[in-house]
Amino acid sequence: MTAVDAQFYWMSAKVPSDEYTVYVFDGEPTDLEHAIRAVRRRAQACPALTVRVEDGSPLTYPRWVPTTVGPDRIVRHRLDDAGWGVCQDAVVRLLDHPLDVRREPWRLHVFSPVHSLPVGSGTGTVVVMQTAHALADGLREAELAGWLFGRVAPVPEIAASSSWFLPWRGVESARAHRTLVRDMRTGSIAPPLGAQPPQATNVRPGGSRSLHTLVRHRSQLRGPTVTVAALAAVSVALAGHLGEATASLVAEVPMAKPGVRQAHNHFLNITVGLYPDLDRQARFERIAADLANARRRAEHPAARAADRAFAGVPAPLLRWGIGQFDPDAQLRQVSGNTVVTSVYRGPGDLSFGGAPVLLITGCPTLSPAMGLTHAVYGIGDTVAIGVHAAESAIGDIDEYVARLDAEL
Repeated sequence: MTAVDAQFYWMSAKVPSDEYTVYVFDGEPTDLEHAIRAVRRRAQACPALTVRVEDGSPLTYPRWVPTTVGPDRIVRHRLDDAGWGVCQDAVVRLLDHPLDVRREPWRLHVFSPVHSLPVGSGTGTVVVMQTAHALADGLREAELAGWLFGRVAPVPEIAASSSWFLPWRGVESARAHRTLVRDMRTGSIAPPLGAQPPQATNVRPGGSRSLHTLVRHRSQLRGPTVTVAALAAVSVALAGHLGEATASLVAEVPMAKPGVRQAHNHFLNITVGLYPDLDRQARFERIAADLANARRRAEHPAARAADRAFAGVPAPLLRWGIGQFDPDAQLRQVSGNTVVTSVYRGPGDLSFGGAPVLLITGCPTLSPAMGLTHAVYGIGDTVAIGVHAAESAIGDIDEYVARLDAEL
């Protein structure tokens, strides 16, 4: 296991980080049990899905070892009231049951039938893919699910990388970082936005939790990209909901790293300003600029040098460092007042037991310092915005979702 994936694995004991991606299919399979068996056969045929973690020695990194996909890997849930809203509530309750990666790093949850879907014929099947973050980031999870739900292209293998402790990598990283600092000082690279004051959304999640989903056709979203359009809408909705002192609002946005993937997690979290005080066009431009500047910093040689240095951190040192993390520490500044995860998941060619995919939404986990998250997932021309919130952070979630709906 690479250092970055081991970090997610060990950190999950302190802050659960399983991913929950919700696939909504139009209609019900003619034979649900046959559809489940077919998905399990596809999983068994995929090397990336037939692994688990073996964590034996404190002196070494955990290992991915082969395993089989048993019948209990796909769980069917029966709801008393099988409405879409009730199903979303059931998805939230799944977060109380994180995976044991030593047994299974992913699991499927099947809800069928589900009525009153926001699009399609109104009745369908919902499949939730629960994935340990050590196994996959958002783009990798989309590849794994694509294989399970019928795509013919196999899941790409991850290029092997050296994890040996090489001190000269640290020297190389320090030199490259000095170059980055110089480039930012001269203005050829824009500096990162930096941490900002916490808001009510940055309190420890408490009270009830809920998931709501808004659905749009791509053509309905104003803005140069789906990500920019979603961030601009969250800006106004969140500022209006929180009230005063929101000019400094920022979002934490996962961004894919450039270059060849060498770990199950190949992304970085960036801070993007939300600029609620600007008019819509100016807000689009500033948000797009923040994203573009972050991409340029990620392409700088200093970023790649830092990754190579981190990959060589000895396992005992990384274990010790994660052990020092205090999830209850109070933060004076934060990298985001909310999280917005945006992933395009390809053409609308997925299916489950013959039922075609309608939309994909998500329920990004909350953390001790984050009580409001958003998942912006596109498939084909359909974009779904999942809003996961704790009562302590957002209060009247229906009011916030209504604001976001109007702004979108």
